[in-house]
Amino acid sequence: MLKHFLLVLLVSVSLFAGNFEKGLEAAQRGDYQTALKLWKIEANEGNLLAQFNLGIMYEHGQGVKEDYQEALKWYKLAAKQGLTQAQFNLGIIYQNGYGVKQDYQEAVKWYKLAAKQGNFAAQFNLGRMYDKGRGVKQNYQEAAKWYKFAAKQGYAQAQLNLGVMYKYGQGVPMDKIKAYQWLLKAAKQGNAKAQKNLDILCKQSSWACK
Repeated sequence: MLKHFLLVLLVSVSLFAGNFEKGLEAAQRGDYQTALKLWKIEANEGNLLAQFNLGIMYEHGQGVKEDYQEALKWYKLAAKQGLTQAQFNLGIIYQNGYGVKQDYQEAVKWYKLAAKQGNFAAQFNLGRMYDKGRGVKQNYQEAAKWYKFAAKQGYAQAQLNLGVMYKYGQGVPMDKIKAYQWLLKAAKQGNAKAQKNLDILCKQSSWACK
């Protein structure tokens, strides 16, 4: 898990050479304790990527004992500087109650910040919160809005949910053609539920059997 997040941030390494880059190299060879030491120096000086990576390490117990309170501390420092992945991770922690009291409203707060910056996973999760009425009043129109943002970025689960909303007219006007189009996009990415919905549409309307 840690390696995955670190590699996502490689594009920004050139902005923070020195201890951050050395910490990245250490983490990639499995020397998490050295990475932790180097990133703490950078994080305490305000490096948002180092703060984020410390959050990852404390959340997953990489080179240090798992500690969600420490993870929250570092994620929040990075999130307040606008790092969308940190904002998204905070949303996940509060939504699921990982090491903290489950708090849907706090989850929505962080998802919104990330979603407004274009984070497709946050957009989808925010759509789900509105869809299910968690932390916010249930609002299918808002759910559809955020699903559509994520769907346009190619997120299959969002395409599925949006397709289903068009199929039944939830939050959007009922439109079987748009339902078909979004379900097809999700199905082409291997989403089994989208394919099942397409099969049902096909039985109802022959044009949907293409």
